[in-house]
Amino acid sequence: MIRDYYFMQGKPKTKHSHKGGESCRNVPFLTCLQFMFAVYATSLLLYMSPSVDFRGWVAEHVHSFISMAPHSVIRAEEIAAPVPDPTVDTACVHEKIDFEQKRSNDSVTIKLKKELYREVLDFQSRTFGAETLPELMAMESKWSLKGGNLPKITVILNHFKRKTLCAQIDLLLQQTIPFHHVWVVSFGSPIEASLKKIVENYNNSRISFISSSYDFKYYGRFQMALQTEADLIYILDDDMIPGRKMLEILSHVSGTEKYRNAVLGSIGRILPFRQKDFTFPSYRKFRSKEAGLYLPDPAYDITLDRVVKVDFLSSSWFLSSELIKTLFIETPFTFMTGEDLHLSYQLQKYRDAGSYVLPADPYDKETWGDSEHRLAYVSETTVIFKDIVQVRDDQWWKALSTGYVTQWASMYPQNIDALFYAHSLDEVKALAPLIDKFRTTTGKKAYLVVSGGKFCPCEDAAPILKWLKSVCKERRFKVLDLGINSLSGISNSEVPILQAVYASMKGIIKIHNPSVVISVSDIDSNVRKALMLATETNTNGTTLVLLPRESISKSLWMADLRSTALPYWNRMKLCINIITQNRASSLLRLLNSLKEAYYLGDTIPITFNMDSKVDEPTLQLVKSFEWTHGPKIIRRRIIQGGLIRAVSESWFPSSDDDFGLLLEDDIEVSPFYYLWIKYAILAYHYDPKVSLPELSSISLYTPRLIEVVKERPKWNATEFFKHIHPNTPYLHQLPCSWGAVFFPKHWREFYAYMNMRFTENAKENPVQIPKSRTNGWQASWKKFLIDMMYLRGYVSLYPNFPNQTSFSTNHMEPGAHISAKDNVVQHNKTDFEVPLMRQDFTKLLPNGKLPPASKIPSLNLFNRAVSLKGLKAAGAKLVKDVIQCETTQIVVVNHETGLPSHCAAF
Repeated sequence: MIRDYYFMQGKPKTKHSHKGGESCRNVPFLTCLQFMFAVYATSLLLYMSPSVDFRGWVAEHVHSFISMAPHSVIRAEEIAAPVPDPTVDTACVHEKIDFEQKRSNDSVTIKLKKELYREVLDFQSRTFGAETLPELMAMESKWSLKGGNLPKITVILNHFKRKTLCAQIDLLLQQTIPFHHVWVVSFGSPIEASLKKIVENYNNSRISFISSSYDFKYYGRFQMALQTEADLIYILDDDMIPGRKMLEILSHVSGTEKYRNAVLGSIGRILPFRQKDFTFPSYRKFRSKEAGLYLPDPAYDITLDRVVKVDFLSSSWFLSSELIKTLFIETPFTFMTGEDLHLSYQLQKYRDAGSYVLPADPYDKETWGDSEHRLAYVSETTVIFKDIVQVRDDQWWKALSTGYVTQWASMYPQNIDALFYAHSLDEVKALAPLIDKFRTTTGKKAYLVVSGGKFCPCEDAAPILKWLKSVCKERRFKVLDLGINSLSGISNSEVPILQAVYASMKGIIKIHNPSVVISVSDIDSNVRKALMLATETNTNGTTLVLLPRESISKSLWMADLRSTALPYWNRMKLCINIITQNRASSLLRLLNSLKEAYYLGDTIPITFNMDSKVDEPTLQLVKSFEWTHGPKIIRRRIIQGGLIRAVSESWFPSSDDDFGLLLEDDIEVSPFYYLWIKYAILAYHYDPKVSLPELSSISLYTPRLIEVVKERPKWNATEFFKHIHPNTPYLHQLPCSWGAVFFPKHWREFYAYMNMRFTENAKENPVQIPKSRTNGWQASWKKFLIDMMYLRGYVSLYPNFPNQTSFSTNHMEPGAHISAKDNVVQHNKTDFEVPLMRQDFTKLLPNGKLPPASKIPSLNLFNRAVSLKGLKAAGAKLVKDVIQCETTQIVVVNHETGLPSHCAAF
């Protein structure tokens, strides 16, 4: 054989006389032959191995070596395409595109679409910025081609019937930065064998084929994405052929601080806007500006030169592998369609992640996400099955009504009065009267949110409110069904319920900005936590109101408050302060009346202030008394202080929201007293649109006498104000000592004033109000308060109902003043004891509600009609305040300390 070899090589044979010498000469040749065979075998194994792309490696490096200039350095963007393989070309079948890009000649629609696009772009540019492609690429990024920090990117190509796989893979192999893996997925495809052959012929270990005879529809590719170990995922429909620079652009933008928590794409849609009739149109409605936008839209000559935030992306999605998990938090509305909307909806709802369409360079096709846009674009005139349009309309409306903040919602934030939340049908029944009152009150907006699913479906809730079931299908805000079952399913944990309610309500509150969210106080504890978290996230100050079921029918006046006052519902803190000593039976009557009142679920602390000579029955009663509405505090003086100290030192405000109700033990209150106090304080004190700084207290009692006049004539407020309205409340310069709430700022002011003016001898008091009986009052805290209110023009709000029916009454029992030995004034019980309010008082008010502050009449100390300015003028005329002012000025105080600050004109 060796001899033949040499002959075949054309070399002469040499004969040797010794056999051993011939063998020695053959050894080197045999060794060389063995080495060549080993190299050949190794190469063959590498070539056939599925884990090593030997052919591609050789082709790339040979091509690079040939094209490389001496001493040059290869950059990623200079890597050329692989040498074409004839076996791949024979397997490829290319999509035939024999149609032109559709363009509309409807000038009306073109105008409407462009107007809306400009409005969207202007808004986004003003609020969070809309960068051009060069500006995006100039931003600092975690993933940098120049810095060499490249991400691992898994590309998922979803194929069914289109013949675009070769075009996609070819361009992905030519990207300016390499991909980590390409997964070609085929679920139930009729051309599965053809697709598989193409992938096999590429013989690239980074390109894999994944198939199933079962059609996993549109969600299957996203389920596959859960398996990737890459940093980023690029999912492409079979109609998207990306330009060579797309992976570089997408990874760079996703690495910026601004867009790292986002999903990026090349095509997107902005969902419908609300129409003038307050309904939302179909996203396919023709010739409608409110139908939304498809971006970019060649049919209407809309191209993108800046990044645009959209409501959902279509055809391609680029996002981090961590974000992809969010798609499956909630069960989709349907698995038949709408995965694009569901992804963006879930990302925003649970990750606060936005969806953005990136701009492209119109002169550089390598920056296009869809280099053949005719494949991806579906025009307005393309036939779309009506049932699919209806399903997608239902899906996006479901998303919007469960908290998806669309571009419409961002551009046009709503402001409503109330959102009601009901987790069960029983809660709908309980809330029904208040829901009806809000929705029937002129100028009020209120919607109902139900949990849906097995808990409280809209179709069952609507009839309870006497609404048609069709309201559950209308694209109009009225009742919003959260469909809680889509998240929770079967679980013994509280987390799914809490998460579902919180995530949806957070978005709904952000869209509608309600003044209050109202629910029942005994709602499920996890739902309560979710509602609390959701309301706290709203920067516009939404307040959660939890009402006891038995109090809801007594809270209908809530709908008559301004939307600006409603958020202060929980701000007011009332403290009940009882002054008592040795009238245990009277105290028991007062305590029973307090327990029977309606408190709307508010926390109300109660404090007992007892002088040193308190008797044992009173001590026993106070100790045994159970108060379920808040803490009970007991205070007892060591040294007898008398009534003036007992009252004035019974309470001091801890904040500007701390209000003090002072009650002597011979008082009795109405069950509605707290409702009157809260209604009045919210309407006239907290409402930022109301300016009534003169209001220093609210009386529970309506007097029948003019007590500051020597003759003490009888007086009937209902008769006096009948020309305005017989039951109008009124402002009076006289403070009430038989049941009144005092305001914190004015009470601090009173403390400072009394400290500067207190004297046991009434004659030493420099303030002598002309023709007032109060000038001779001694040992009376009320006398000093009257003086201060007269000098500074302060007033108290009084109720006014038939027969002086009030929220408190005085039983005129013997004490420090009544029937005292040194009191020569005779007190007729019928002149002071008034009936208590036992019905819904709001029905008696003018127009069934408290009148505007500007419409409330005011009286001076002597029950004469005088304007608020006139009251201040009378006080300034005395020139007897604690600091000297001109007759056209009154004292201004520091409300934090109550001390006088300076004089100012009124």
